[in-house]
Amino acid sequence: MLRMSRLTDYGILLLAHLAAGDELRNARELSEETGLPGPAVSKLLKHLTREGFLESQRGTKGGYTLARPADEISVAAVIDALEGPIALTECSAHPGVCERESQCQMRAPWQRINQAVRHTLETIYLSELVARPFALPTVDLLATPTAEISS
Repeated sequence: MLRMSRLTDYGILLLAHLAAGDELRNARELSEETGLPGPAVSKLLKHLTREGFLESQRGTKGGYTLARPADEISVAAVIDALEGPIALTECSAHPGVCERESQCQMRAPWQRINQAVRHTLETIYLSELVARPFALPTVDLLATPTAEISS
């Protein structure tokens, strides 16, 4: 099963929640509004600030807000920041990690699948996650690739 971590899911939820409003929110407020555990929210807010997705203001009226517009933050960028490179298999992310790589017939197909998943995630932005209703992108599974994947 392909899965991203719970923290990444929470991180995307927090960013989408902040994208839906325009005022500063502190960790406690975000935890209450989203129903997420306070320690996880605090940890994610710090990490997302370090990664440049959020700006923080200290003080009694402080809190967090998006560092740039929601329509400039892709889901792929958030996943990369919280999980590392998006890859369905090890060889999709880093060449040379599998001793069978040179004779593997599945490497190129998996890279093509990985590229399609990544492309889709790069075209979905936080602004779309808060827009109602959310429309899934259409994917032509029978389309031939437009570019070859280099090994």
